[in-house]
Amino acid sequence: MKEEIPVAREDIVKGYEFSKDQYVVFTPEELKAMEEAGTHMAEITEFVPIEAVDPVYFDKAYYLAPDKGGAKPYALLASALRESKRCALGRWAARGKQYIVMIRPVEDLVEGLVMQQLLYAGEVRALRDIDIPKTDVKPAELKLAQQLIEQQSSDKFNPAEYKDDVRERIEAAVQKKVEGKEITLTEAPETGAQVIDLMAALRASLEKKPAKKAEAAKPAAKPAGKSAKK
Repeated sequence: MKEEIPVAREDIVKGYEFSKDQYVVFTPEELKAMEEAGTHMAEITEFVPIEAVDPVYFDKAYYLAPDKGGAKPYALLASALRESKRCALGRWAARGKQYIVMIRPVEDLVEGLVMQQLLYAGEVRALRDIDIPKTDVKPAELKLAQQLIEQQSSDKFNPAEYKDDVRERIEAAVQKKVEGKEITLTEAPETGAQVIDLMAALRASLEKKPAKKAEAAKPAAKPAGKSAKK
């Protein structure tokens, strides 16, 4: 609050800043009229190869289950998508908004379908917007990089091997509080799973110099702007 004066709820309005310090205001009725009508069905518009959808567009995921009497068409779609190695793209409306969705087959003891909510193109930063210097890769460097990757390769991703250390520390602290024990304030441990900076390993191996810190990764999704995502 610029003037440190509380604003009553009835005096709060919703608007859009179309230029610096210039807004258009909408009434609740106008906002309601612009909302998308919710639907319990996803409208499939096309089928594409699963690998054609870059995971950078992935947002929330929902497990799909058949309604009563829908087991047969559900199993048929799951099998057809799996055999064709394709996914279904379409639209889905909920909570007044419209979403792009991807329906893909999955296997986890049972065969099923997942509806993957996707980001719109305007919500994803283009890679070309990132300053990536053009660098030539020498055959010897590429060979060494492939050897380093091979040494730490696995055939499958096992999410159970990755633990949320922060969550575990919080749960342990909560339990101590429940038991009436005092919590000793200490620095969070810096140890954890070993992460290899591939290029640093290359430099260390090729030049026999200490590894340098990697540059901080840039987020793929755009930061929230004038219109918030969901």
